[in-house]
Amino acid sequence: MADLAIIMGAALVGGFITYRLKLPVLLGYLVAGIFIGPYSFGLVSNVELIETMATIGVVLLLFTLGMEFPVREIKRVGRIGILGGSTQIVITAALGFIFTWTLFGFSTTESVFFGVLIAFSSTVIVLKILVERGETNTPHGRIMIAILLMQDLAVLPLMIIIPALGEHTSGLLYTLGISIGSALLFLGGIAIIGVWVVPFFLGQTAGTRSRELFLITVLAICMGAAFGTEHFGASEAFGAFAAGMIIGRSHFAHQALADIIPIRNSFAALFFISLGMLFNPQFIASNWGLVILLTLVIVIIKMIVCSGIARGFGFSFKTLLFTGAGLAHVGEFSFIISQAGLETGLISQDFYSLVLSSAILTMLLTPLSFKLAEVLYSRLSASKYVPQFLRRGSDQRLFNIKQKHEKHVIICGHGRTGSNLSEVLREYDIPYVAIELNPQIISKLRSDGIPCIYGDAGNSKILSMAHVDKARVLALTCPDPMAQVTATAYAKEVNPDIDVIVLLQDEADNKKMSDMGVSEAIEPAFEASLEFVRHILGYYGVGIEEIEQVACPFIREKELQEELGIT
Repeated sequence: MADLAIIMGAALVGGFITYRLKLPVLLGYLVAGIFIGPYSFGLVSNVELIETMATIGVVLLLFTLGMEFPVREIKRVGRIGILGGSTQIVITAALGFIFTWTLFGFSTTESVFFGVLIAFSSTVIVLKILVERGETNTPHGRIMIAILLMQDLAVLPLMIIIPALGEHTSGLLYTLGISIGSALLFLGGIAIIGVWVVPFFLGQTAGTRSRELFLITVLAICMGAAFGTEHFGASEAFGAFAAGMIIGRSHFAHQALADIIPIRNSFAALFFISLGMLFNPQFIASNWGLVILLTLVIVIIKMIVCSGIARGFGFSFKTLLFTGAGLAHVGEFSFIISQAGLETGLISQDFYSLVLSSAILTMLLTPLSFKLAEVLYSRLSASKYVPQFLRRGSDQRLFNIKQKHEKHVIICGHGRTGSNLSEVLREYDIPYVAIELNPQIISKLRSDGIPCIYGDAGNSKILSMAHVDKARVLALTCPDPMAQVTATAYAKEVNPDIDVIVLLQDEADNKKMSDMGVSEAIEPAFEASLEFVRHILGYYGVGIEEIEQVACPFIREKELQEELGIT
């Protein structure tokens, strides 16, 4: 009990500090594990108990991933997700193998294992940072999410193959065939049970209106599936994922997910703390040169490959820079795979310690890499060399911008809001130019004959090509806060009379944009709340004039808060 109390207390402190620093809390769990682990202060002695609870955390992590896994999302992300994600995994694994086999003298098995491990990034860390920065809908945000989706999917076959490789039998292909066949047989049984048994059983327990009984039922299905796959020779995490997908397609998925997520988060914290406890500072002190060099190899390989994937699909310098910086680390599933390799004897303890140390360092450096990418882009965007680089990446950047526009509208970001705005402007014959970073959207605009420019709205060169000095309105509908700030600053500098309208991603940015001279800052959450008020009151028969009288105080209060600088 004392060990558990120390662990949860350390998790609380570490998570709270990283939350205050606006960093993913799992980084705090890692650091907390380092401090209380046997290689540091040694506050926790029963490491086996923690590893057992961490295993439960892995099972629950894969179980909830299966429930949340968006099968339809794979189709939506298109080529950049399916082809780009698959290419990233293969190239990264191949380069990792080549570098470690030639430079570090690892064995063939360990080099292959290293290449596979570094191919994965952390979905939790990347999503947390993107949400905090308000960049989930930016081109680099969508690319990273698409690639991470394919990485999560690629974990599953590894969960089947690794236990089979660890048996060291002479007939490797035969062993792999048996493992894959057993896994498929198990999946078939799970599918039959999932279609005929699980919905009925969940329905019966849900009918008791006992949340405790319903939660126990969900946990029993999860643990039973994990035990089943382990019995058949595959990883227990694979079975948990399969069970999660079955429950995720039932009518009870939302309630099951809501009930199990708090438990999942608690055990997941133990998983990351256990990783931190395995972090050996003495090992790093003895092998600091090798650890740092291996960390640099991981970061450089992943940054080049992920940036190249974005570039190969025609995205701009900014998108490839942020994509490479955001994915240049090793994710949590890599630790699960490495632990499986250690348990099956595929890798040695020294190799495991080396990879673990380097991987944890890459995770801790991820928030810093985002910030460095932001600073680097701000410096390079003003350079005369970057525009040439951008021009080489896109043929016919300008389209239908032959005349010099005056008193026109510049739409920065042609997503849902920007496209709706352009339709209205076309209807009233108001001249406008669209600036967009997504090459697929640019191709569609070109085919429709819409004047457009491929580039970053925050780049002064791109805004100059759109004749921002003669424009009447600058509509910033792009979901990139950094681009909104830089575009507003440059537009106001060259055209002080221009009206700037910005679609805010975060309410906290309202004061900053108002100080920069923005004519109107639109907050989707505030506008949506007013629409809810208008719609519901109208549904209950309240007159239009009275509805507007009700809404006006909210609007005046909002304007007063903006004047006083209250966010």
